[in-house]
Amino acid sequence: MRTQQKSRYHVRWANSATDLRAAQRLRYRAFIAGSGAEERVNGRDSDRFDEICHHILIEEATTGRIVATCRVLALDSGSDIGQSYSAQYYALDALEAFKSPMAEMGRFCIEPGLTDPDIVRVAWGALATFVDREDVGMLFGCSSFKGTKASNYADAFAVLRDRHLAPKRWWPKVKAPNVFRFARKPRPTPDRTKAFKSMPPLLRSYLRMGGWVSDHAVVDRDLNTLHVFTGLEIGAIPKARAKALRAIALGMQWPTGADAKQH
Repeated sequence: MRTQQKSRYHVRWANSATDLRAAQRLRYRAFIAGSGAEERVNGRDSDRFDEICHHILIEEATTGRIVATCRVLALDSGSDIGQSYSAQYYALDALEAFKSPMAEMGRFCIEPGLTDPDIVRVAWGALATFVDREDVGMLFGCSSFKGTKASNYADAFAVLRDRHLAPKRWWPKVKAPNVFRFARKPRPTPDRTKAFKSMPPLLRSYLRMGGWVSDHAVVDRDLNTLHVFTGLEIGAIPKARAKALRAIALGMQWPTGADAKQH
């Protein structure tokens, strides 16, 4: 069901196989095409997690063109975190003790070439509605840097190391065979402006709301990225920021019953 229009964009859940394929094609353009990652024959980025996730589509209000997408996996509590995409790459045993509902946000991407910051705000508005409706206590996922050359992001990793590492009680441990342990690197003074410019937009949003990251990045050759586990406890979001998110929330209805099985 299409939501109320706010700004230049509509946001809705994907509700058909056609919608899902459109999201996968956008993900291909954003993550695979021209990135150095292994090409996909069908021109779509897909995996087994697509079947258990709900998919958000953000469209231009005037044309209906899909300009951004992400997927959401809802979990009853931390005891289910082993079902997540992130659990393939990180040892998340500590987070199994998280008692409240959780949600993994993944594959967030914007049509290459578009830079309108309102797209990210619309995405967070939709997520704010979902978080409130489902009483989610923590959002988490993998935040990806393009390419696998860590030196390109030296300032960004230095800022993450100095200011944004996970609380010890939720500490994600190493599981993947190939990682970059940036928290163990020497401590040069980072250029904070350069650091934040080089971070992916989603990670910047997480950090501004009080999010935190793992102490290492996974080297993902399949997608030709470096990614860090990223967590955000909803209760830690500054009140002013939470109020602003709710103000732009789009009244999106989380599917129930038969609709919940659609993508």
